[in-house]
Amino acid sequence: MSTAPDSAARRTYSYLGPAGTFTEAALAQVAEARDQQWRSVRNVGEALADVVEGRSDAAMIAIENSIDGGVSTAQDALATMPGLQIVGEYLVPVNFVLVGRPGTTLADVSLVAAHPVAYAQCLHWLSAHLPAHAHLPAASNVAAALDMLDGSSNADAAIAPPGILEHHDLEPLAEAIGDNPNAVTRFVLVSRPGALPAPTGADKTSIIAELPDDHPGALLELLEQFSTRGINLSLIESRPIGDALGRYRFVIDADGHIENERMADALLGLRRFSPRVLFLGSYPRADRSIVHYPDRYADEVFVEARDWLRGLLAGEPAD
Repeated sequence: MSTAPDSAARRTYSYLGPAGTFTEAALAQVAEARDQQWRSVRNVGEALADVVEGRSDAAMIAIENSIDGGVSTAQDALATMPGLQIVGEYLVPVNFVLVGRPGTTLADVSLVAAHPVAYAQCLHWLSAHLPAHAHLPAASNVAAALDMLDGSSNADAAIAPPGILEHHDLEPLAEAIGDNPNAVTRFVLVSRPGALPAPTGADKTSIIAELPDDHPGALLELLEQFSTRGINLSLIESRPIGDALGRYRFVIDADGHIENERMADALLGLRRFSPRVLFLGSYPRADRSIVHYPDRYADEVFVEARDWLRGLLAGEPAD
């Protein structure tokens, strides 16, 4: 049976490797992870299994991209692997460099290795600067470069994260080749369940919920649990449950913390409505943007309403 890492030893963090990935760049933002042990893994499932089975204290995974939307593999893993909690989120600007073996020039490039998602995000630049190139799909952005470097692939160049140049002897052929300079990937740090981060006023709550059945207005009823309490949703995406056609779960990010009265009330309403609600955590927003809401949804309004009802039940005179 797996055991949790020794608390006296250095903490272990799993991330999608090898060194030089965007996930590593996200983990570098975690102050408490510095000078700790970083465990490179091959996929999201392995990273989260490390946490569940006690090989790591936490794992950094990509959850959302500003261009491609939610990362379905991560969302599905969080929905189906019990014993996980999001404790923080981190944003990493996504841009790419074109790299080759030492001594390569741009004129030498005719075959470009790249992960399909990265390739699609650099296609305009490639079409403009290497119109006759061919694409060699790769398993990951870093693998594209390393396979080229060690001769495992015949590629002349590879699309890779800028951080790879800090770890490997590669020739930088072009920088900032991504077609969208505003592209950002959102990462979350996932641990085993424990004490929640304290509310900061700039928080986010993540949940996954299922509809009770398929009927007109069912999704609206789910969303009303939040809208009637003044809670904004920054993400809502559907993912198939997998047991039948037309059955979906909804991945939701809501502005606020579970210790906020309005959020707690919304989750209670959602629990009564949905056959399955998975609470993934409340944690500080990466952008530290304060959550604003109308005064009628302030905590003291909910507290006063409960006190009023308690008084009625106790037979106290109504105001």
